[in-house]
Amino acid sequence: MGDFHYVGSELDLFAGARNWKAYWSRRIDSFLSGDVLEVGAGIGSNTELMCDRAAGRWVCLEPDPGLASKLSESLERINHNSRFQNLCGTLQSLDSRESFDTIVYIDVLEHIEDDLAEMQEAARRLRPNGRIVVLSPAHQWLFTPFDASIGHFRRYNRASLKRVSPEGLSLERMFYLDACGIFASAANQLFLRQSMPTRSQIETWDRWMIPVSRVVDPALGYSLGKSIVGVWRKPSAS
Repeated sequence: MGDFHYVGSELDLFAGARNWKAYWSRRIDSFLSGDVLEVGAGIGSNTELMCDRAAGRWVCLEPDPGLASKLSESLERINHNSRFQNLCGTLQSLDSRESFDTIVYIDVLEHIEDDLAEMQEAARRLRPNGRIVVLSPAHQWLFTPFDASIGHFRRYNRASLKRVSPEGLSLERMFYLDACGIFASAANQLFLRQSMPTRSQIETWDRWMIPVSRVVDPALGYSLGKSIVGVWRKPSAS
């Protein structure tokens, strides 16, 4: 896996979006349990938010060696015990004996060209009653030069995300987050067409729009948003 290098440069920029990260992490925390595999863990900025939600082993899987090195530093700051493991690789390179109670993809699945094959492989790694949790950017009509510049193949809606449902798993939940963020993304697409948002824009969105979305989203029944969450569950063993 040493020849893989992530093309995006936004991880450090978005690491400071504290309101957004706190929001989505709280919305998915009830789906995290047992031993967790975090696919595409990046620099670990999401790991610290989620790792207290599940009591088991936490494995961070990151294919980019440079990011995996930064991830090791992040894990050291979180905890020095043996609960955390940092692996440089992909699901395909993971030991075939490895299995998990939860597999999470936080802004990762849209970077994988064959997303259906990835989800099928993840399903094979799940234990009975296990879950796959996906958070991804929503709505292909919002696809901008920014998406292309950081290696996105697509954005999802309910229909396209359902199409990658793994065989043998049931779709437990699917909902949108950040209704107000749609307007920011649409403005960038229609007027700015930036390949990268500025730090000031990220701070404005995170400080002012996310708190409003936290009120608006439940009022809309989580039916509209800039991001989409899908949760699939594996049946219990017969």
